[in-house]
Amino acid sequence: MAATTFSPSFSTPSLNSSPRTHKTLTTPNLGFLASVSRSLRSLKATRLTTDSACGSAMASRMVSVPAVQTHISLDFETSVFKKEKVSLAGQDEYIVRGGRDLFKLLPDAFKGIKQIGVIGWGSQGPAQAQNLMDSLADAKSDIIVKVGLRKGSRSFDEARAAGFSEENGTLGDIWETISGSDLVLLLISDAAQADNYEKIFSYMKPNSILGLSHGFLLGHLQSKGLDFPKNISVIAVCPKGMGPSVRRLYVQGREINGAGINSSFGVHQDVDGRATDVALGWSVALGSPFTFATTLEQEYKSDIFGERGILLGAVHGIVESLFRRYTENGMSEDLAYKNTVECITGIISKTISTQGMLAVYNSLSKEGKREFETAYSASYYPCMDILYECYEDVASGSEIRSVVLAGQRFYEKDGLPAFPMGKIDQTRMWKVGERVRKARPSGDLGPLYPFTAGVYVALMMAQIEILRKKGHSYSEIINESVIEAVDSLNPFMHARGVSFMVDNCSTTARLGSRKWAPRFDYILTQQALVAVDKGTPINQDLLSNFLSDPVHGAIEVCAQLRPTVDISVTPDADFVRPELRQSGN
Repeated sequence: MAATTFSPSFSTPSLNSSPRTHKTLTTPNLGFLASVSRSLRSLKATRLTTDSACGSAMASRMVSVPAVQTHISLDFETSVFKKEKVSLAGQDEYIVRGGRDLFKLLPDAFKGIKQIGVIGWGSQGPAQAQNLMDSLADAKSDIIVKVGLRKGSRSFDEARAAGFSEENGTLGDIWETISGSDLVLLLISDAAQADNYEKIFSYMKPNSILGLSHGFLLGHLQSKGLDFPKNISVIAVCPKGMGPSVRRLYVQGREINGAGINSSFGVHQDVDGRATDVALGWSVALGSPFTFATTLEQEYKSDIFGERGILLGAVHGIVESLFRRYTENGMSEDLAYKNTVECITGIISKTISTQGMLAVYNSLSKEGKREFETAYSASYYPCMDILYECYEDVASGSEIRSVVLAGQRFYEKDGLPAFPMGKIDQTRMWKVGERVRKARPSGDLGPLYPFTAGVYVALMMAQIEILRKKGHSYSEIINESVIEAVDSLNPFMHARGVSFMVDNCSTTARLGSRKWAPRFDYILTQQALVAVDKGTPINQDLLSNFLSDPVHGAIEVCAQLRPTVDISVTPDADFVRPELRQSGN
């Protein structure tokens, strides 16, 4: 098999003087980069600049990282899969489509790999381990998928129930699994990665491949002036949805040649030319409908930012603010809940998923459109204000350090008590939600309430604009800010409630939501809703920009690339990670 290479075009020098140390990831730009609206360009051009990550320290087996700026364009080459060009908003981009008919190519993509170690059984671990096991079995491959857990973990029982066992060599100790694997998928929590990376690296075989599903560890290493060991390849495949969505859609797609969650992929360093095809094979085996490329740095910035924004933190904050406003203005609690949470997680998400944001606006009556416009105009810049601050906290490393420090506070330290995260589902709004869901007819997507729609779409557009001005590719923007929200997280929120998601998602996301949701709640209450009550005129330029933004065309193309299957989430869907169960870990 010919070596697989990247052919990136950079606006700045590469991350390291050695061409093999840093192979950058690629990103099929989904089409919005060249067509940012003129008014927004002038409003924010002097404010939103590209951040750099830097480092200067050195440690054994690690290399220091000089400052680097955002890449303009990237491309990749694969000798196993078909690279497809798509034209979006006038730009040619590249993706790899998935499908079960490609499983037969997995042995070629994974050439030289005898064992894949899946480390951890949290959000992504169960889904990825099972999907890989099933896909390789379909391909009649003898590659072993082995789950590695820490000794004494209660997750062993769940892994056994999913088909892994010590007897057949597919379940074992974390360190034994790492040392015996040719591809190590590190799917433990971000905080655990930060605490254990040196030991993990020391157990990896030379020329083996480290696989990540989040760029957090790179951000942590950069904050310490470090990079990965130079004798291993480092790749990433990052599903744009939580693990339960990755598994559920994979199972649902068995009869239609596949359905799943889109993934980004990247190659941070490639020691032997195999990394790109291994990453693409990993993504195809997970069931990704299409795979686009990014860099680990851009991935962790957009991902950690997105969790605090439209994916979790911001939506939590805006529904709290709007529920309080609606009830204070005389709306019944049940109706207020339907017009906030149910509206966003149901009909708005379904409409955006299949038809785009403009369809939400165009489906409203003349009076409804006026309410939407009022809410959109008042909410856009307050949302952007918090999003801008949040992005810069992530890009600077501040948010990553916050996650690491918070993880240390979960345990007794320095004579102070432990402070694990508490639940947030006992307040009035979430108790109302339990009642509403219990009485909800099957398939009910809730009402389309124009004011709520205006706030939510303003939030989504503000997040798109921040990422756009920060130089992210549009494939990443649209998957991180639109698809992951409406096709992965929101359906689970509709089934179980926003508070349930905030209490049971990844540690990094739970921490971020608790930190940033009150900021969105506060700014909407103190600025956006005050502007509405004062009768502040609608910003017609802002509305015109929304209606003509080329992002809508890109979303339409992405909707054509999505599988024909919608995720099916039952009201009792259980996606609680083992360590969060009543029995503990």
